[in-house]
Amino acid sequence: MEQLLNFLHTNWLNLLALSWFLLCFKGYNSYSRRRAKSCYCLASVMHSYRLEWMTRMLRREVRIADTAAVANLERSVSFFASSTMLILAGLMTVLGSTDKAIDVVGDIPFVSHATKSEWELKLLVLIGLFVYAFLKFTWSLRQYGFTSVMIGGAPQPADASESEVKAYASRLAIMSSMAANNFNLGLRTYYFSLSVLAWFINPWLFMLMATGVVVILYRREFNSSTLHQLVISRME
Repeated sequence: MEQLLNFLHTNWLNLLALSWFLLCFKGYNSYSRRRAKSCYCLASVMHSYRLEWMTRMLRREVRIADTAAVANLERSVSFFASSTMLILAGLMTVLGSTDKAIDVVGDIPFVSHATKSEWELKLLVLIGLFVYAFLKFTWSLRQYGFTSVMIGGAPQPADASESEVKAYASRLAIMSSMAANNFNLGLRTYYFSLSVLAWFINPWLFMLMATGVVVILYRREFNSSTLHQLVISRME
């Protein structure tokens, strides 16, 4: 018990910073998922575009352009998945040479003193985040593959009634949106991982950066000029 109290007393600031980060990370993901069901945001508006896209695709006989568009989306996700593996390799390398990294960062002004164990913990948090991002990217990649298969197996216009077209288009749009949402979660993890870099300098800066990431994500997804243009286009 005494060791636990001593650990909490010694590391209370780092524990507070990590708790605030997890609150921002998990809290924003939960908030954005719930908010998307009741108001305009990039996720909800783009789903309506995907539904319209898939409905029109099912009314065309030639679908080469549609499969090419999905393949282009897959390439974007594949790039980030590959980049994440390289980042993980770099972090594992740094984890094996923390003493040198501490010496390099120690010359920066306002850097708080940290032990080797604290550095390793911070690196493990970063590694965990990028593993999570990699899982999201690869699952998104597979879901885009499923979308391609569904497009390939879609009925021709003469073989499907209007109700069948709407039902199939809805399933295609949902699958495509699931892939896009997982890709978005991976990108959000990249944003939050950048804030963790500030933790190596100062825990207070870490909390400030995590809060800033939440503000940036909210403005882009719920209150951006891009969203405004997408909404206007849907209303025309």
